[in-house]
Amino acid sequence: MESLVHVVTFLPPLIAAMPLTLFLTVTGVVFGLLMGTATAVAMVYGRRAVAWPAKAFTFAFRGTPLLVQLYLIYYGLGQVLPGTFIRHSFLWPYLRDGLWYAVFALTLNQAAYNAEVIRGAILAVPKGQIEAAISVGMRPFTILRRITLPQALRLCLPVLTSDVIILLKSTSLASTITIMEMMGTARMLQRQSLLIFEPLIAAGLLYFAVVVVLTRVMAVVERRLTLYRQPARPQQG
Repeated sequence: MESLVHVVTFLPPLIAAMPLTLFLTVTGVVFGLLMGTATAVAMVYGRRAVAWPAKAFTFAFRGTPLLVQLYLIYYGLGQVLPGTFIRHSFLWPYLRDGLWYAVFALTLNQAAYNAEVIRGAILAVPKGQIEAAISVGMRPFTILRRITLPQALRLCLPVLTSDVIILLKSTSLASTITIMEMMGTARMLQRQSLLIFEPLIAAGLLYFAVVVVLTRVMAVVERRLTLYRQPARPQQG
């Protein structure tokens, strides 16, 4: 019973840290999707000089742990940037904060996974539709914008939803570079209270609640975007 009281007591400070966790998630999702889409297009349609760097990027970031990437970006760039002109530019007040290194690392990692998913979805679009678009005089960019990408994103939406959930839980690694999101706050509460399990249980409950809400929202979005694939209801009469 006492442990339950401690868990409830730890919820308010963890809820206060939730906006930072959601900020890391949303920025990683938005910028990761944009960068991942561009990388996927480069891998599928780009010439060798463009496609190979895109493939190397996805291979490198999908083949190494996110924690390693986070450390390399935070500590590596943190040592390089102070000796450059950026130290005296308007960017330094932002780059001095570990938050933006976490955003950068999460975005690159998410973009690499999104690129592979979207690449496969682009290749899954029926070729007959592309040939029909060419036959009516559509330009390649118009075909990509109006036919290929919209269908590809619909096809891979369930996988992208899973990647968003994984990214949400991966934001907990940002606590290793002094970011006080939910996991960072839970570790601070551990040190202050000398309790190990209760702060982690409280944080786990909040992560679970966010995942449940996110799953429901994405299920509604997926249902609305894939109405054409749902069987028609029989008419009564």
